[in-house]
Amino acid sequence: MSAAPLVIPAGTTASDAVAKSGLPTSGPKAVVVVRDAAGRLRDLDWAPELDTDVTPVAIDEPDGLNVLRHSAAHVLAQAVQDVFPDAKLGIGPPITDGFYYDFDVEKPFQPDDLAKLEKRMQEIVKAGQTFRRREYSSLDEAKVELANEPFKLELVDIKGDVDEEAKATGAGELTHYDNVDRDGKRVWGDLCRGPHLPSTRFIPAFKLMRSAAAYWRGSEKNPQLQRIYGTAWPSRDDLKAYLNRLAEAERRDHRKLGTELDLFSFPDEIGSGLVVFHPKGGVIKREMEDYVRARHIEEGFQYVGSPHITKEGLFHTSGHLPYYKDTMFPPMELEGANYYLKAMNCPMHNLIFRSRGRSYRELPMRLFEFGTVYRYEKSGVVHGLTRVRGLTQDDSHSYVTTDQAPGEIKHLLAFVRSLLDDFGLDDYYLELSTRDPKSDKFIGSDEQWAAATKVLEDVATETGLDLVLDPGGAAFYGPKISVQAKDAIGRTWQMSTIQYDFNQPARFGLEYQAADGTRQEPVMIHSAKFGSIERFFGVLVEHYAGAFPAWLAPVQVVGIPIRDDHADYLADFVARLKKEGIRAEVDYSTDRMQKKIRTAQQQKIPFMAIAGDDDVAAGTVSFRYRDGSQRNGVSIDEAVAHVAEIVRSRTNVGPSAA
Repeated sequence: MSAAPLVIPAGTTASDAVAKSGLPTSGPKAVVVVRDAAGRLRDLDWAPELDTDVTPVAIDEPDGLNVLRHSAAHVLAQAVQDVFPDAKLGIGPPITDGFYYDFDVEKPFQPDDLAKLEKRMQEIVKAGQTFRRREYSSLDEAKVELANEPFKLELVDIKGDVDEEAKATGAGELTHYDNVDRDGKRVWGDLCRGPHLPSTRFIPAFKLMRSAAAYWRGSEKNPQLQRIYGTAWPSRDDLKAYLNRLAEAERRDHRKLGTELDLFSFPDEIGSGLVVFHPKGGVIKREMEDYVRARHIEEGFQYVGSPHITKEGLFHTSGHLPYYKDTMFPPMELEGANYYLKAMNCPMHNLIFRSRGRSYRELPMRLFEFGTVYRYEKSGVVHGLTRVRGLTQDDSHSYVTTDQAPGEIKHLLAFVRSLLDDFGLDDYYLELSTRDPKSDKFIGSDEQWAAATKVLEDVATETGLDLVLDPGGAAFYGPKISVQAKDAIGRTWQMSTIQYDFNQPARFGLEYQAADGTRQEPVMIHSAKFGSIERFFGVLVEHYAGAFPAWLAPVQVVGIPIRDDHADYLADFVARLKKEGIRAEVDYSTDRMQKKIRTAQQQKIPFMAIAGDDDVAAGTVSFRYRDGSQRNGVSIDEAVAHVAEIVRSRTNVGPSAA
């Protein structure tokens, strides 16, 4: 939370004002920059000409963290040019949880290089160099100073092209930050807008993570540079906690677990971003589909289907093609017409609505399908199941009157929340994506956008959940609510979405006959509860670390005989379970019992039913759960009822979830 505003007297620095205020000037809560009345961040050595109200910004606030990490990026760049004097500088911005800097070097960085650079950075931090801002008087002055930095010169030229003041006068706010030692000598510098920390000593905890190739300014047409990623935090404890989170995230990585648990794969022969589900993964996928299909029917949706390809004209009618063409697969020419793999299902649902006359008595009309769509994501962003090129959406569209829209959105939000709760994702908030009034990518009038946004905002506010605004994040045809769910280790994922569309009904000429006999245009509300089955699957794998609740587990019970002659007894028990719809099997392998238990634990099977002489004699089994706890001597009838109850409850009561 930001500190209370304070006043910087004319002719004094922000640093003086902060010190006199009694606010922290060191440590993990230190004030490192201030924000002026215009919202601009200023260095602490900034001295305004007039008395000025500012807001102090601490190093552990989002803006403070960005300043910390950008300053760490400068220290990295200085270290690189100290260790590799011929290195040329690219850019080094802060990013989520860290920073990076791009360099033009003779050969790629190696792990040993990162160790050397980290050591040099520690020396720079310990030296307590000061970050000092200065402004160039002209673009030419900047070009002279940066003559040996070709990528920086390009940035100066861009500044000259886009800054009207600079074009007219040759000047402009083009700034440079010098690193100055304790004797006041400049030891390094970089073209930069800032702001920065007061000194390198304010970087208490950092680590270089990895290096990778990256094109200059993100274009494949530009030279390939070497990028070093790092992270920086306000304290050593914060850094340690972050590294622990990374280790836990790596343990839960769905791509690794997908292989270990034999759930899915991405064969090269099929293509990047295109998944095949193996039998065990297919069980989970089927359970997800069966669940959400039944829930949609319960909620009043009608199941429909549509093809995977369509003529180009359909996406012109819907308005999608100009906005999404870059992420659609190239068209194929068939019988003199261009056909596209579909990237969205809504245009086809509109054709179903339009296929015959509609009455107000049919509204809300709710259509739903498992629609597989194809999106040509760039290879650099394809990531396991969470970013694929072929995905199946549990896509639905509600056609309603304007008056029905708030109630339908409320209904959909309740549906979404109950679904997420059933899958164990019960920590979430809402995000409202609106249009950017300065952008030309949105269609529709100001009045339409205002009305649609208010409907979504009112319904979202009524839920009592936290609501975060996402300015400019709406689809071209209307505003959107998305549910942002936190997983077991606190990461946030965008899950379900609900979108208000006042554009497509008009573009398709959709109408219904109102009670007064007039023809009216419906409102169309898009909703996806999983979003995409593939992405939701991937999130679930990581949320549960592969240890799914019993109702989703590919194998729910494995029978483990103490000796081979106990296997038939367990086979009868498994047969009883199967009659109850439980996925159960007996481990008939020649492994010893303890090895069978370890195998079941590695496969994260919820129930291990063990039987020996005493169990056979008493008509019982002994349960060993996934968390290592045990329950011995359970009668067969009670054991079957126990497993069935936990599976049908869709909860993690009983065996541990991890």
